[in-house]
Amino acid sequence: MAKTRTVLITGAAGGVGRATVALFLEEGWRVLAVDLSPFPQGPLLKGAHFFKADISIAQEVQALADSLGSQVAGGLHALVNNAAVQIIKPLVETTSEEWDQVQAVNLRAPFLLARSFHAALKKAKGAIVNVSSVHALATSAQIGAYASTKGGLLALTRSMAIEFAADGVRANAVLPGATDTPMLASGLNRPHVKGGTAAKRKAQLAKKILLKRLAAPEEIARVIYFLADSKQSSYITGQSIVADGGVLARLSSE
Repeated sequence: MAKTRTVLITGAAGGVGRATVALFLEEGWRVLAVDLSPFPQGPLLKGAHFFKADISIAQEVQALADSLGSQVAGGLHALVNNAAVQIIKPLVETTSEEWDQVQAVNLRAPFLLARSFHAALKKAKGAIVNVSSVHALATSAQIGAYASTKGGLLALTRSMAIEFAADGVRANAVLPGATDTPMLASGLNRPHVKGGTAAKRKAQLAKKILLKRLAAPEEIARVIYFLADSKQSSYITGQSIVADGGVLARLSSE
């Protein structure tokens, strides 16, 4: 019988995180789900092991690694750095505290987790999947703090791939476009896109996408799973996969 593989997923209570947890469970993995928010219940998520932690704090990440020692004793086959926060503010109005919080959750936490779970990843010849964003490559007004972390996460992904290759650990990034999640709904409240109902704003956004629709969280989860699963992506490392419905393929001037 094949050995059960183990994955640790951060931001597990959110839209993409929840879908990712459900997919890994469906594929038979042991899922360690981490979030600050309460973990949702339901048949699709039955079997996940939930842990509450503030992964922006180094001591909490190390405490998490220590507490999960027995569960990753056989190795950690995948680490999915999905947790993120977004501040919607002009840069000149963003406080230092807000900037630091976005950097801590979106960029420092993936570093802390990779460092703390490196030995377990090495033991399993595992994979790291960092969830970045299309905002790493092209962005818009009032989310400068968020965009800067997503760009930084691409550079960090390449560094992880280079430094961990000798350990048999791969590292790649996923860059989702507009995905139907609570974070997207919050982003659609920015002044330059505000107006009408939430459904109307989503519909207007969908019209600008080549595929004429938003992504479902489950679609992003499948890209994450592909990069995490060594059976499917064993020769891919240091790379970024854009899943944006074709948005970045078209010139903004057209």
